Amino acid sequence: MSTSADPSRGIETLAIHAGEKPDPTTRASAPNLVMSTTFVADPSAGFSVEGLDEDTPFIYTRWANPTVDQLEQKLAALEGAERAIAFASGMAAVSSLLLYTLKAGDHAIVSDITYAATAELTNELLPSLGIEITKVNLSDLAAVQAALRPNTRLIYAESPANPIIRLTDLAAVARIAHEAGAKLAVDSTFATPIATRPLSLGADYVVHSLSKYLCGHGDAIGGAILGPAAELAELRKKVAIRTGGILSPFNAWLILRGLATLPIRMRAHEEGALAVARFLESHPKIRRVIYPGLPSHPQHELATRQMANFSGMLTFQVDDGPKAAEALAKHLQIIHYAVSLGHHRSLVFYLPSADMLETSFKLNPAQKAAYQSYAGEGIFRLSVGLETPADLTADLDQALLAI
Repeated sequence: MSTSADPSRGIETLAIHAGEKPDPTTRASAPNLVMSTTFVADPSAGFSVEGLDEDTPFIYTRWANPTVDQLEQKLAALEGAERAIAFASGMAAVSSLLLYTLKAGDHAIVSDITYAATAELTNELLPSLGIEITKVNLSDLAAVQAALRPNTRLIYAESPANPIIRLTDLAAVARIAHEAGAKLAVDSTFATPIATRPLSLGADYVVHSLSKYLCGHGDAIGGAILGPAAELAELRKKVAIRTGGILSPFNAWLILRGLATLPIRMRAHEEGALAVARFLESHPKIRRVIYPGLPSHPQHELATRQMANFSGMLTFQVDDGPKAAEALAKHLQIIHYAVSLGHHRSLVFYLPSADMLETSFKLNPAQKAAYQSYAGEGIFRLSVGLETPADLTADLDQALLAI
């Protein structure tokens, strides 16, 4: 293990130094950007990934790349994982993990509320491959237990869940999964390793969209899977390399830059989000605010146990969502009316419940009611950036007054 990835180091030190070392030739302090697609090979080098192992020299960037490798080492150190694999997008990571862990005849329990593309993938593609999927409210442990089958191989969670910011008790669900001989995968994009380390709570795999907080600047798309070294080595060979969803070295370099400031950014995101959440909760135009750091969050007690940082994501409801969306899109001066999250700038977007329930979430009546208990008829998802909190609250106030 490199001394730069020593787990006894502080999280800020790991964010800056893990996976990196000065270039031995140029003595450059900053990480190199290696854009070469191919590398000079030894005459004994094989032409198949079957012989690939951790000691194999770089041969071809779809297999491995020095800049991407640095990123993977840093991610693993931050998450407390044995290994990480970086991908071209969060969805490339999600689909690769599901294709690796599941085959025809297997059963998976998937959170009934997940990132929309994950929901749609598990609604359509996986069942078409003969994989059985049961959508479950993972905050209901009895429902998780009841959904288990003899062929259950995986439970797939997302905490906090996108977009409603509902939490899953990861330690409890990990116990349920392991007692049934299944594994637990967790999309921890909203939390980041600064808030929650799912592997330490019993999860087997962690998934991140690197496009969000880990990059932090809204200028690079990427994804990652983290977990046991032996399994990820197999996943890299059998799925990642062969399906080809590999990360560009340039994007890896951008994300490396972002990771260096992740701990201090997350502190600022939390500080700003808490200030904005408190402001909105007292605003006359706001019906409800959902933020894990507020005592009013339905799972605030779990949030205080499971999250070391409440992150920068919150939702709020108003009486007329579509009208408010028009007002915010027109009148906001600092906050951008745009999709995505985790950037240094604040972003807000309206999500009508009817649309989400029709297009992404195929739920039974009880699950729809549970969704609407968090989202009502629609929510504004607000990603609080790094701007001065007082400027954000003033911007929201003047825009809300236009409703």
